[in-house]
Amino acid sequence: MANITLTGNGLLTSTSIPNIFIDKYMTNANGEFVKIYLYLLRCMNLNRQACTISELADTFEHTEKDILRALAYWEKMQLLKLCYDENREVSGIALTVPADTHVSEKADAAAPSFHTNDKKPAEYTREQLDAFQNEEAVQEILFITENYLGRTLNATDIQTILYWYDGLRFSTDLIEYLIETCISNGHKSLRYMEKIAFSWADSGIHSVAEAKKEHSLHHKDTYAVMKAFGISGRNLIASELSVIRKWTGSYALSMDLIKEACRRTIAATGKPSFEYADTILTNWYKSNVHTVNDIARLDAAHQKTRSAAKSRENTARPAPNRFNNFPQRTYNYDQLEKQLLNTTH
Repeated sequence: MANITLTGNGLLTSTSIPNIFIDKYMTNANGEFVKIYLYLLRCMNLNRQACTISELADTFEHTEKDILRALAYWEKMQLLKLCYDENREVSGIALTVPADTHVSEKADAAAPSFHTNDKKPAEYTREQLDAFQNEEAVQEILFITENYLGRTLNATDIQTILYWYDGLRFSTDLIEYLIETCISNGHKSLRYMEKIAFSWADSGIHSVAEAKKEHSLHHKDTYAVMKAFGISGRNLIASELSVIRKWTGSYALSMDLIKEACRRTIAATGKPSFEYADTILTNWYKSNVHTVNDIARLDAAHQKTRSAAKSRENTARPAPNRFNNFPQRTYNYDQLEKQLLNTTH
């Protein structure tokens, strides 16, 4: 396999990892993907500008497909760009500085109590709220939200929306698209919208175009899972959507594997169960299952283990014979001895 040329865009000579990678990208990524990305950074900083997919696979004891899946994931996150030769093989990996690095570091310094991945951000002070009220963009966001929801926003609502704008660095257009999309799908809860907002931030989505692309892909995946489970007549709840995102995002599993897990769930429980399917898919993920053939291999190994255990159990059990087929009697030997002595006198 051909060598791959590594190039960087403004990367430092030391293996320095931007805070935004840890805050925004690392926490939601597959752990193996993170290791591969860090290894590429290390190669760059050692001026090792040539490697192969095969070498990367050997280093991490993965298959070449595993390495390619990791590279494809980081390209989707816009942390690198892949180049291909005429045979459609990867010929170059261009590492790039994570987007909004300087903006994020500046925001962290200005407001250290707020962090991108906080699920329960601290409340803004009265002084901060007063300052926000003077911003035209904030006034526009609050006005748009009240119109979509058809009600006046309470203090908690305002805190939540301000965090999307200030903490997550969402534009007014992106916030409007978030609210519009959720309401059009029958979800008017700001708590539900907040989960989507955090998901977008974790995925590096900061524009309406990126959100539309993600929504299209996720909607397709959601529909496929609902169809596999036979779910109709209702929308999925936030926890169900979250677990689908985990399967397709963090686990990076193919839809064929997810559908098979859904099929097995129905066969085992008689009903759709995201919890049961998640147990199956988590086990497959930990067992490095990536294709239907891998499932067959895992099933065969499991069956072999069960057969061996059953064989050991049968071996340990005593074989029946014509003597122990009869009920065994118990005797009082002291009484028998007395009877024998009496008959001899």
